[in-house]
Amino acid sequence: MADDEFRYWCEECDYRTPWLTESAGAEKQVEHYDRHHPGTPPGGRVELRVKKTDGAGCLVVLGILFLLLLATFTFRYWP
Repeated sequence: MADDEFRYWCEECDYRTPWLTESAGAEKQVEHYDRHHPGTPPGGRVELRVKKTDGAGCLVVLGILFLLLLATFTFRYWP
C-alpha cells in the first residue's frame, strides 16, 4: 500500500487525523485521546482511502487502437 492512506476518527468527538500511514495515524489518535480524553481508551474507526479509478483511460487507449486497426485494414484494401 502507498503512504498516507489511513485516517483515524475519534469516537468521543469530531476529531480525525489527516491522511497518514497506518502507524502514524494510530499514534496521532493515541496522542489525541491522551490530551483530550484522559483515561479513555482510544476508540473510533479507521478510514481507508479509496483510489478512484473508473477505467476510462484504458478504454480510450483500446478505442484508439481499434480505430487505427480499422483504418489500416480499410485503406489497405481501398480500390
